Amino acid sequence: GGYYRGSSILLTGTAGTGKTTLAGYFANATCQTGQRCLFFSFEESQDQLLRNMRSIGLNLEPWVKKGLLQFHSSRPTLQGLELHLLRVHQHVDEFKPRAVIFDPISNLSMAGQVRDVQAMVMRLVDFLKNRQITALFTSLTEDRGQPDRKEVSTSSMVDTMLLLRDFETNGERNRGLFI
Repeated sequence: GGYYRGSSILLTGTAGTGKTTLAGYFANATCQTGQRCLFFSFEESQDQLLRNMRSIGLNLEPWVKKGLLQFHSSRPTLQGLELHLLRVHQHVDEFKPRAVIFDPISNLSMAGQVRDVQAMVMRLVDFLKNRQITALFTSLTEDRGQPDRKEVSTSSMVDTMLLLRDFETNGERNRGLFI
């Protein structure tokens, strides 16, 4: 049946493992049920996200036109963490989504210290859980074979952690999903 309403999910992986793609499918699944989804992007604009999703056969534009999917794109360095948090609260209060996506939450480290980002994520998780809004956070990781310190400390705040990995065997690249 999926995730419980108000759950928080952390989707981690290195570049190119499909984090944003899975986030797009999460948004699509939310909208298919007639519920609203709010997508915060810290790397790509709405147009880039829509184009990239179309290139893999996922057309999110109808949901935008129906008012079920809303994108907000901004660079973390343009605002401090508190202003980002305030804007999230404002957008959630105005749009009243059932699901919220943050892609990638790891980019917020450019706007503050690791401890401050962790505190902000904890406040986001609490804020969304209190409103019964399901949250999907993506996080870019380094390719070291082990989760880094940010992931381990953030993973304790969420209900589910999904790890995407690349595997290369016999010259073939495959992706793996660990839950």
